[in-house]
Amino acid sequence: MYRTEALKEMKQNGKREYGVLDLFRVVAAFLVVAIHTSPLLSFTETGDFFLTRILARIAVPFFFMVSGFFVLKGENTGRAVRKFMKKTALLYGISILLYIPLNIYNHYFQMEDFFINLIKDIFFDGTFYHLWYLPAAIEGIAVAYFLLKRYGKKGALLLSMALYLIGLFGDSYYGVIKEAPVLAGFYEGLFSLSDYTRNGIFFAPVFFVLGSIWAEKLSGENGRQTISLIVPAGAMAECFLAMSAEGMLLHRFSMQRHDSMYVMLIPTMYFLFWFLLAAFRRKGNFMLRKISMLIYIIHPYMIVITRMGAKILHMEKWFIENSLFHYLAVSIESFLCALLLLELWKRWDNRNDRRKRKSGKGVQKHRPGMKGQRTGMEESQRGHERPQERAWVEVNLSNLRHNARALKAIMPEQCELMAVVKANAYGHGACLTAECLQKEGVRQFAVASLEEGIALRKHGIIGEILILGYTDIRKSRQLKKYRLVQTVIDYEYAKELNACRLHLPVHIKIDTGMHRLGIDSRHVEQISGIFQLSFLKVTGIYTHLCVADSLDKEDTEYTENQIKRFYELLDVLKVKEQQGIKVHLQSSYGLLNYPSLPCDLARIGIALYGVKSALGDETRQKPDLLPVLSLKARVGLIREIEAGESVSYGRVFRAERNSRIAILPIGYADGLPRNLSCGKGSVLIHGKKLPIVGRICMDQLAVDITGEEGIRPGDVAVLIGRDGFEEISAEELAYQADTITNELLSRLGPRLKRVPVFSDL
Repeated sequence: MYRTEALKEMKQNGKREYGVLDLFRVVAAFLVVAIHTSPLLSFTETGDFFLTRILARIAVPFFFMVSGFFVLKGENTGRAVRKFMKKTALLYGISILLYIPLNIYNHYFQMEDFFINLIKDIFFDGTFYHLWYLPAAIEGIAVAYFLLKRYGKKGALLLSMALYLIGLFGDSYYGVIKEAPVLAGFYEGLFSLSDYTRNGIFFAPVFFVLGSIWAEKLSGENGRQTISLIVPAGAMAECFLAMSAEGMLLHRFSMQRHDSMYVMLIPTMYFLFWFLLAAFRRKGNFMLRKISMLIYIIHPYMIVITRMGAKILHMEKWFIENSLFHYLAVSIESFLCALLLLELWKRWDNRNDRRKRKSGKGVQKHRPGMKGQRTGMEESQRGHERPQERAWVEVNLSNLRHNARALKAIMPEQCELMAVVKANAYGHGACLTAECLQKEGVRQFAVASLEEGIALRKHGIIGEILILGYTDIRKSRQLKKYRLVQTVIDYEYAKELNACRLHLPVHIKIDTGMHRLGIDSRHVEQISGIFQLSFLKVTGIYTHLCVADSLDKEDTEYTENQIKRFYELLDVLKVKEQQGIKVHLQSSYGLLNYPSLPCDLARIGIALYGVKSALGDETRQKPDLLPVLSLKARVGLIREIEAGESVSYGRVFRAERNSRIAILPIGYADGLPRNLSCGKGSVLIHGKKLPIVGRICMDQLAVDITGEEGIRPGDVAVLIGRDGFEEISAEELAYQADTITNELLSRLGPRLKRVPVFSDL
């Protein structure tokens, strides 16, 4: 079908015929909501990635193009640009104030180097995760206007595309340059100024310029040409398919640091804009413009309200765990709230009009508006300022994501990461880490107990959750209710579970030599019998390699024998011929030392958190893993003691000189091993390693700070982590305490608040 003279008629009728742009603003606003709610995540990870990380990525460029289309044209462009920047800055200021309550709740004002990071956020990243669009719009239109005025349309397009190309390698193509030290260093410098390259310098200008180019086309002779719809429609479809393939390939090979910028996004937006202008003629609608802006501004509040309401009404299954219903609820609430705010806006305008008429003054309505909205679900938060707690655990979610990607990179192609988050995610906070990993694409989780699995479900974790340990048969209905997968620990247990008649998914644990849980691999008839039980659906089978952490000859032979016994059993059972059964046998050291084993899942625990179990452990694979956890406490009190005086229980420490002692409000009740007492352990204060003296108490410990005059009450001491050039690793602390990191970290108690922090990698 062809529509002739469409652009000519639109030109003759003025802005009235550009209403399709107003309508598409609303569509784009709901795409932004989709990015932040992941509508398809409950059903298909690939489908959700396509929707939120490819299709929805047209939203922000569209808003930029619309702004460029209406602002960057005509003889009064400079004045129009200044007006646009002023309105957007006003809207940004209102939005910053609006989100102060949520920022307080998220500990935004407690992040490290608060004022420096606040400046970065105001000028580049936004003070809340969806607000980066507003400073980007201000900066982007300023850059585009400068380029257009100085170099003309062609020069501006080429230079803005060059800026986009620079930004591209800090975004979707980061994997290309991150191994090149010089280039990686350059981008690290950029990330110290802005968390992302999708900002007003590198990302926005090219789309403002494209909008300006289309405005010129419609104002000149080109606007009178006969246009065939098949040209923009076909080109748009081809470019979008190419962009989809580009996005999927980049995701497949873990190239992306972020996923807003694609090579094919520019031509896709050019032809999409052409298609909309040529195919549809509709009168402009100022109300739609306001509604789209309001949906964009307020929808994060609706996400919070939806989650809170679902928990209060005990409807988490429908409006938290079901991602599609969650998206629909947030969208509907945002739309209704936008209508309500629009009505209040109108009444306020009318009230002002009446007041001005009564006073005899002329009426001139001020209608703050915005040409575009922001997208992007990623956490734009960085590290939080040190909290006011006496002691706390910092969990670096950027490092956690990095580790997940590094570990995936050494897995076989068909293998998925199963994140082991038992024991409160090895002390890191199970819900906090699982939520972060779920956003990273992890869909398999493992816990030790029913209660741990339920806690994840109640927090909104969607993927498969496997219980590795024993669950009392009397609680089997909770397995069904919370959609948890139970491990079959022996044949009798399987029969008891089957007798509950609940149609439960299970994984079968095979004992190949650890002799803990599981059915002996030689008992083939019992194992085969589990597959025949009517009310159990076997969805997985696994074993555990008990000395995979050792590379000694005797231990490697034992591990290889375990592997052999497991795969021989799989051949007898013909597991490979059965659909939907996940095979797994690698834990952290199993992956690091035996990475090529054919399996569907790798159960990764301690390595995911960036540490090894023991100091000096050697592995065949050496991925670049970063520690996720830091343990910190405040100096509560400083005491001056004289030579010969003692500190703490038992008087085991006596000062040999006049000394200054710092008392830290953390002790063995928080999980710090008591055998770190009496100089065996140390802490970092102001970047210096200082010894723990006397016995560690339940709630306090003492540190000798003699000679360090700059230390004051309230200063932060680091027990695990880095301070300046010094570091106390979890491996080092575990070695000093004569234990392993698994135990040390898992013992960190609930009195310690888990504080999420972020860093640029």
